[in-house]
Amino acid sequence: MNVFQTIADRVEIEALRGEFTDAAMMRDRPRLASLFTPDGVLRMPNIPVEQVGREEILAGGERLQSKWDFFVQNTHPGTIQLDGDTATGRAYIQELARTLDGRQGLNYAVYHDRYQRTEEGWKFAERVYEVRYLDTSPLAGTAPRAAQGSGTDPAHATATPAPAPSFTEPATAEQLERVAAALRAGGFAAEILDDAAEARARVKDLVPAGAGVLTGASETLRLSGIDEDINGSGQYDAIRPRILAIDRATGADEIRRLLAGPDVVVNSVAAVTETGSLVLASGSGSQLPANAGGAAHAIWIVGAQKVVPDLSTALRRIEEHALPLENARAQAVYGMPSAVNRLLILNAEPRPGRGTVLLLREAIGY
Repeated sequence: MNVFQTIADRVEIEALRGEFTDAAMMRDRPRLASLFTPDGVLRMPNIPVEQVGREEILAGGERLQSKWDFFVQNTHPGTIQLDGDTATGRAYIQELARTLDGRQGLNYAVYHDRYQRTEEGWKFAERVYEVRYLDTSPLAGTAPRAAQGSGTDPAHATATPAPAPSFTEPATAEQLERVAAALRAGGFAAEILDDAAEARARVKDLVPAGAGVLTGASETLRLSGIDEDINGSGQYDAIRPRILAIDRATGADEIRRLLAGPDVVVNSVAAVTETGSLVLASGSGSQLPANAGGAAHAIWIVGAQKVVPDLSTALRRIEEHALPLENARAQAVYGMPSAVNRLLILNAEPRPGRGTVLLLREAIGY
């Protein structure tokens, strides 16, 4: 092979690797899949994923892409070893990513590649992804959102920074109506009330005397007086005082059963979206089963400042607003930090009437 052909092959393979990164960043999954031979393989053992053929690579990439809040990949040139119509090489990767369920991090990785000369030019015969470093600490930055209605191709769309959301400003009347309508469409009962006093009275209407009631560890419940009404009035079979009286070393199973299946769970949420999703965060996860479906009935009291447009903003609200406040409270009360170790997202209620959301026109809680 002459020197000019060697140079041309190396340039084309480097361009192929650049196309891969560009297709990933531009979320152009058909183009990314076309960079492989028809029987090409993409392997990611750490996930684990093995996709064989362009159709599997396309479908797998679209599934992954649907989970992203944002994704950034930088590729750094590595080696290329030519051997006639085949070649091997490595490319070095740095990535930042956050998914819609809150997972996020920074990683450094290596792609171990095999290349094949085809009639369409050089293609990937195989890419094997090896993670060398992973940091899942919360990312401090945010992702600008692409300008809407620009009429441009996604690859050339301009991006404008989204205004920083206010996580303390009460939602407007129109927003509350949108949230209530979306919740009702998803099977939840939804009511819009003026303030915490109305919510307190409404909870008394909704919860029958003598019912087994679990309250979440919620500032909204504490500040509204609902926590004291349930756990201190003697009108209900209050679960939380019973749990606090059980020895955690010897009564762990009893605690778990009491938490999982009360008659009623009364709680708040970290965020509610205008599309009708409720988002709860927890350090231990102990209160989540009852909210998810273990309780026969659920009531969520939601301050107006917790309304957000979508799930990605809901997750930002948890990380940037609610967690720092809860962390300070946990340090003061328990002497230890809090963490978002568990997330619960309720997109709909399969048992219509089980869950009631009381949306307040005032801000309360975190």
